[in-house]
Amino acid sequence: MKQTTIATFVALGLSTLAANALAAPETFAIDPGHTLPRFEYSHFGYSTQVHRFDKTSGRITIDRAAKTGSVDVTIDAKSVNTGFALFNQHIQGEDFLATEAHPTITFKSTAVRFEGDRPVAVEGNLTLKGVTRPVTLTVTSFHAMPHPILKKDAIGANAFAKVKRTDFNMGKYAPNVSDEVTIALSVEAVKE
Repeated sequence: MKQTTIATFVALGLSTLAANALAAPETFAIDPGHTLPRFEYSHFGYSTQVHRFDKTSGRITIDRAAKTGSVDVTIDAKSVNTGFALFNQHIQGEDFLATEAHPTITFKSTAVRFEGDRPVAVEGNLTLKGVTRPVTLTVTSFHAMPHPILKKDAIGANAFAKVKRTDFNMGKYAPNVSDEVTIALSVEAVKE
């Protein structure tokens, strides 16, 4: 009887340790080679223009069991890529990103909403051109698994938000060039 009681306590202790390990928050470093922030807007109604930023860093912490997490993303505003060097300079100018005074764009989460063990929205503060506004990223996909090449746990997601340029002191040419801009983020991150 004594051996059964000890075995039961050991088994309970191991299952508690396993449950605690599953519930522990995990932190992932953003993979800059597989993370692509983009923005798109209507150009005089002729077309939807899509541009990107080439340099992104940050961390994502997630605890799927506790349904909590945090997202901290920094984008190098000078890495804006429109496909044309002259237009890159125009977007970096004072009328838009003003990269000399504001070289980075940041998003810092305040809450992560889950459905089951999958994040579906990230609420936070977007700082752009020195102006901070609340923004909600809608998560359209989320995937977690061991990375087949790096042999570490990794996560990936796609998310988007809609903002108004005028809210960030970038309203030149609005409304002809649309005030509303869709920001999209494809992100991959590897466990630290």
